[in-house]
Amino acid sequence: MTEEEERVLITRCLNNERSAQELLYKTHCNKMYTVCTYYAENRDEASDFLQEGFITVFGKLHLFKFKGSLEGWIRRIIVNTALTAIRKKKRTLEVSDEFDKIADYSEEEIQIETISKTKVVKLVNDLPTKAGLVMKLYAIEGYSHQEISEILDISIGTSKSQLNRARKLLKEQFAKS
Repeated sequence: MTEEEERVLITRCLNNERSAQELLYKTHCNKMYTVCTYYAENRDEASDFLQEGFITVFGKLHLFKFKGSLEGWIRRIIVNTALTAIRKKKRTLEVSDEFDKIADYSEEEIQIETISKTKVVKLVNDLPTKAGLVMKLYAIEGYSHQEISEILDISIGTSKSQLNRARKLLKEQFAKS
């Protein structure tokens, strides 16, 4: 979809044209559902994240300024919606002081070409909650440790140590595969 087509579609959505809203949703729902599955414990929760996220998208569509891609803007809202829902659930996120003190592990390359994408997603989803969230925010969404520390209300050191913990756990799981 070209930028001009997106402008027309957004204008129609803002005029409450149901067909335009449906087209915007259908254009992005599959990719955004996949994003939701990275953060959800199950499919129902992913669907809830998707639904709440698109409610927010339509509520804030007037704020989109065409700086960057519409898909990227929608993705950021979906991720933030998932993170807000996770925080609201008040999951107990384990914090280990031991990992705050650990220096960065040396990074060894892991040969993942032979591991399926589905298996990688499962292994990341099986990580302890905080380590998994930090891994997803850093490696998948591209947030910095500063941003992660603000989003999860943790220190930058905790963000770095949880990422290293996630890497170490994934390396161990890959070795077993």
